[in-house]
This record gives sequence, structure tokens and C-alpha cells, in this order.
Amino acid sequence: MRFTTRPELRGTFGMVASTHWLASAVGMSVLERGGNAFDAACAAGFTLQVVEPHLNGPGGEVPAIFWPAARGEPLVLCGQGVAPAAATIERYRALGHELMPGTGVLAACVPGAFGGWLLLLREFGTWRLEDVLAPAIGYAEHGYPLHPRIRDTIVAHEELLSQWPGSRELYLPPPRAGALFRNRALASTYRRIVEESRGGSREEELERARRLWYEGFVAEEIDRFCAAEGGLLTGDDLASWEATLESPVTFEYRGLTVCKTGPWGSGPVALQQLSLLRGFDLAELSEAEFVHVVTECAKLAFADRDALYGDADVPLATLLSEEYATRRRALVAERASERYEPGLGRLPRVLAAEAAPGSGEPTRGDTVHLDVADRFGNLVSATPSGGWLQSSPTIPALGWPLGTRAQMFWLEEGLPSSLRPGARPRTTLSPGLALREGAPYLAWGTPGGDQQEQWALHVFLRHVDRGLNLQEAIDAPEFHTDHLISSFYPRGFAARSLSLESRFGSRTIADLERRGHDVRLWPAWSLGRVSAVAREPDGVLRAGANARGMQGYAVGR
Repeated sequence: MRFTTRPELRGTFGMVASTHWLASAVGMSVLERGGNAFDAACAAGFTLQVVEPHLNGPGGEVPAIFWPAARGEPLVLCGQGVAPAAATIERYRALGHELMPGTGVLAACVPGAFGGWLLLLREFGTWRLEDVLAPAIGYAEHGYPLHPRIRDTIVAHEELLSQWPGSRELYLPPPRAGALFRNRALASTYRRIVEESRGGSREEELERARRLWYEGFVAEEIDRFCAAEGGLLTGDDLASWEATLESPVTFEYRGLTVCKTGPWGSGPVALQQLSLLRGFDLAELSEAEFVHVVTECAKLAFADRDALYGDADVPLATLLSEEYATRRRALVAERASERYEPGLGRLPRVLAAEAAPGSGEPTRGDTVHLDVADRFGNLVSATPSGGWLQSSPTIPALGWPLGTRAQMFWLEEGLPSSLRPGARPRTTLSPGLALREGAPYLAWGTPGGDQQEQWALHVFLRHVDRGLNLQEAIDAPEFHTDHLISSFYPRGFAARSLSLESRFGSRTIADLERRGHDVRLWPAWSLGRVSAVAREPDGVLRAGANARGMQGYAVGR
């Protein structure tokens, strides 16, 4: 038996895994009280907004991929807001920007998380909004134990937060780690929505709640705040947007159908890597060979992402074809490549820019994640993000900041990810779902910016190709490359870079250095925050969660 930091959970009733133990417990409590996986995911998702405010919030977004047993098909939830109608390249150029800002209201898109969760709840859940929001409201009103990383984030950005009145009032002086922390303004916002939407059918309540957010008092306050702060987002932008359901992009790999979002996220970059890796016997490779091959294939796939992905017409059929993979796979050599060239299209110009306080990717895990499996056959994977406390000023009347996802657009004409009004930014967010013989099998994902479709993919490969169970695959030493164009301000590129957890053996590290990788060793348990749930054909449910960061947890029975 291999040692793991905690057991791979097994049961038949339900499983919830997330990046915070309170959210996992909330999700499980919903299942215990008769709710399904969608009720549980929504309750856990709203809870994560409260208890991990440095990693996500109401001003952010939520993509999800899921299997609703009643529909019998995989679906994608796009809770990704769009750029404001006034957001043009010319407008930002006139304001003196060569890159999209990484901080403040100019980087805001429509906050899509609320609409996304409500759509999921309306179409597939069973609970009323009041019951789903109750845990989040309770933690915001009465307090939750502040995780040390939240305090660390506040301390690191204290000077910036002090310049924003709403943020200064809420977060300064920095609260003590472990103390109960309250956000009564956020509690009041959600309580008002519950009270003013109450009455009639469940669906009528949810629609009234959506309108209160996107056409009512929330939209009005966002409009007023952005106008005062020099932002471009308006109430009309919120009123014209709704969350949507889409079909996933899929790829067949080792007997599994892997499902991902469209190229408005980074999901297809995982499928492109699988297309390349299908030509290697990963199970037979040494650890150094495994890391090398996977990293070199990642470089090829991410080059295509940076050139071709966006809210646009992306040639996915070509990118996922065996003919294209064969041509690109031939570029994988014995030594680490210094090249970064897409197979099609052109890369954006990377400009030299200085990092600013609060800008760009806040941490190596700038996001949250949750997975749920229930006894009814439903499976959900969601990766909420955005609205970080340290990246945009808190709106005092609402209790939370807007997101800064627009930083992922380019102020360069002619790219699929060039800024244009009403477009979705090409994000890094990438929940995952895999089917086996047409039935739901695995839901998994991770926070981590551009590392999401590395860390999560590595867990998948170690599970599928190298035979580890979910917890063993999550606990295995992690790695990633920054040999890609960063999705976050001030962008950047690190040729031949390879970050390794120091738990890798000395021979493996030496072999990778010999192959030409610019190796940087990280602390032993510092890369990745993957969680996962799975469903076996006999109805047995499994789950695993990450020990890194000492807050992710899986629960189930």
C-alpha cells in the first residue's frame, strides 16, 4: 500500500471534495438533507465566496462541467461574464494602456458567478435559493475561522487595500489568523435578495433573484460605483448578460471520453495535450521521462492556446485531429525545447511591463474548486474564481469587489483573444469531467492559473496511465512549466522553465537538468490543489482532496 496524506474515500451515498473544509461540509450537509449534487454544489460554491475571499467572490465567475442523470449527457455551464460595451482597444489605448490592467475596476467583466449558480440550481437543483444561501449568509454574518493564507494576503497588500475605503474598512487592520471574521455587508446583500425574491414557485423565486442582481439594486450599485471609480462596467452591461449551458468539447483517451469547456476557457489545451500524449506509453516511462514528455507536450499545446483560443471561431477539429497531433508530436525531442511556436496562427506580442501591487495572479492558487457526486447519478465539477479581495476595491454597500478577468484580453488587433465589447475573456479556468463507456466516471480540477491544465492533467495521467488511485495521484510530487505566455498581467514568459516539488528524487532532478530544463525546486508540498470525485459502474463513489495548503477536504459516505 502506498502512503497517502489521507485515505481515498469510498462509499455509495455521496461525495463532496473542495478547496475548503467548510464548503465540503456544507455540500455534504445538503446531500444528507435530501438535496442532489447541484443543490450541494451551489451551496458549497456560495460558501467558498465567503470563506476564501482572496481566491474567489461574488464579483467573479464560475465555469462548471457536469452530468445530470435526468438528461443523460454532459453539459457545460458558462458563468463567465463578458467585457463591457464600452471596452474597446481604442478606449484603453487612449487611457494610456498597452496591456489590459490587472488591478481595479478597469479590469472588470460582468460578474457571472451569481447568474451561473442560479442557472445550475434552476435547471437541475431541487432546493429553494433561501436554503442554498443559508450557510453562506450564516458564515458572513456570524463569522468563520480566518485561514492564515487570507491574513497573509491582506498583510502582503495592506498598502494597496488602505487606498480603497471599502477594503480598508473591511480588512484593515489585518485580522488575526484563526479569529472569527465577518462580512456583514455581504450577508446583507444575499439576505436582501432572498427576502425580496421570496414567493411563488422555486423557479419564480430564482428568476426574481437573478433580476435583482443583474437589473435591480446590485446592478445599480455596481453602475454607480464604477462611474465614480472610472470603470467602464454599467448596469446595462449586467442587464444584457445571462449565463448559458453549452455542449462540451470532447476527446477520446485510453477508453475515456474527456469533456472540457470551449476555448473561451483553457479546457481544450488539456485535450490537445492528451492528443499528443496518446502517442507515448506513459506507463512505461521513468519518472524523469514522464515529466519531460508531459512538459514538452504542454509547451506545444499552450503555444496553440496562446495563439488561437478565445471567444471566437477556433479550429478545434484540426487541433484535435490525429494528423495534426502527429505533426506536432514529432517536435518532442530528448532535450527541452527553447522554441514556442504554435502550429497555426500567431502569438501576441509580449511587452515588457512591471508587476503592480494586487495585479495579475494573486497566488499560485488564485481560484477555488469543488466536485460533487450524489446517489442519484449526478456528477459536478466547478472552478469558481475572480473577485479577489486584493485586486479590486470592495464596493462598500455590497461587501465585495468586482473581478479583474478582463486582464486576459489583449490590446492588440487581430487575435482571437483581442479585446472587444461583449466578448468573453479567454480564461485559465478548466473543470474536468470524464465518461467511461458513455457513463459519468470522474469529475476533477484545481485552482492555479496557467498551471490548472498542468496540475489537473498530471493527476489524471497518474490515475489513468500510471494506475494510482485518486488520492495517490493527488499526493504525487507535482511539477509545471511557465514556458508559456502568462494569462495574467504583466504577462511574461520563462523559456525552458520547470518547477518541481522537492520531493522528486535527486536522480530525477539531475536527469531533467541534463535534458536542458531550467529546474526550480519548490517546497515539498506547495504545487497544486487538485480535488476529484469518481463513480464506479457498481455505484461505488470515490473522492480525494489535496493536503497542500492544509485546507482542502473531501467528505462522503
